[in-house]
Amino acid sequence: MKTYQEMSKEELTQELTALKAEYEKIKGMGLALDMSRGKPGADQLDLSMGMLDVLDSKTALKSENGTDLRNYGVLDGIPEAKKLMADVIGTKPENVIIYGNSSLNIMYDQVARAEMFGICGNTPWCKLDKVKFLCPVPGYDRHFAITETFGIEMINIPMTENGPDMDLVEKYVNNDETVKGIWCVPKYSNPQGVVYSDETVRRFAALKPAAADFRIFWDNAYVVHHLYKEDQAQILDILEECKKAGNPDMVFEFCSTSKVSFPGSGIAAIASSETNIADIKKRLTIQTIGHDKINQLRHVKFFKNVDGIKAHMEKQADLIRPKFELVEKIFSDELASRGIGTWMHPLGGYFISFEAPEGCAKEIVSKCKEAGVVLTGAGSPFPYKKDPKDSVIRIAPTYPSLAELEQAANVFVVVVRMVAAEKFLAEK
Repeated sequence: MKTYQEMSKEELTQELTALKAEYEKIKGMGLALDMSRGKPGADQLDLSMGMLDVLDSKTALKSENGTDLRNYGVLDGIPEAKKLMADVIGTKPENVIIYGNSSLNIMYDQVARAEMFGICGNTPWCKLDKVKFLCPVPGYDRHFAITETFGIEMINIPMTENGPDMDLVEKYVNNDETVKGIWCVPKYSNPQGVVYSDETVRRFAALKPAAADFRIFWDNAYVVHHLYKEDQAQILDILEECKKAGNPDMVFEFCSTSKVSFPGSGIAAIASSETNIADIKKRLTIQTIGHDKINQLRHVKFFKNVDGIKAHMEKQADLIRPKFELVEKIFSDELASRGIGTWMHPLGGYFISFEAPEGCAKEIVSKCKEAGVVLTGAGSPFPYKKDPKDSVIRIAPTYPSLAELEQAANVFVVVVRMVAAEKFLAEK
């Protein structure tokens, strides 16, 4: 099969004519398919239904230290839940605070506290003339929305196959005191599926920030979200590496069970140094008396321990792996073979990051929407929703059924081929 680059003007014209006719047929089908957000499918959520049966009115609602979980108190979470979440991310329970269902909420609060009160006695960010954040791209749109909301200047840092471009990270962090943070998804990154190498993690730990209140916002969202039992990525413990490098306070690590149990009713956690934990609790004690301890117990009783979570996630992988493989096969057959699309092969996480020919992403997303397939907005994986190449499109395969996903992916490839054919034809 010829690539589009190899086709003559006449061949591309014939290709485009046929694709436009196919596209018009698709528009007449009245499709309503959604690949826009990384939500778990109903079959994944069904795996957690037994959690609703582990507690009832006869259950002794006490933690292992005797605390009555029906009452006020326990600011940082019950001991069992702290151990569970610490084991998930590979740290110590004393480094952990358990929150409600959303790690995104914790990240927002952490930025808000830095803005209003400062971090560990440093000047509140709101009193500074300039605050900057480094943003590995493509990245997670909700991270960028938080920093944009607070008026923080965001700086693009290109991603490599081993993580962010560390030469650039070191240049900014070590020389610019207005750089106060960096967003990181270190394992199966959103949206590419990149896993940070040991060297990358160690270079993060060895940073020499110009700002005393610089923090790495380490969103370990997909720590147990493997697709393959026999090929599971591992990353170094950033907290331990920072401690060894003499930077124990440089990291806020986040995780949750949002895509493990129930997204709307999970538990989330922040892990950090003793100094940072004390600073957070000083503010948190004014904000709340404590989060839902009964839900924390529910999770502990259902999963029992980290091995229970891993076994649960193997069941989830069995459900979503065929979806990833289906999308990749369709992309390989219809797009890669024509030289009009690239992506990384993710071993875990929730997304496939598709890179279309430069200048085509917005047009592809728009035409897919016209045909009844909703995608994440073009530009979303970049700060300010501005993709400098207009090429990255985030695909979320988990929510649709396999049949719906196949239909949506086939519509997508028709649109990509059509938009790419128009681009290459214009350049002939």
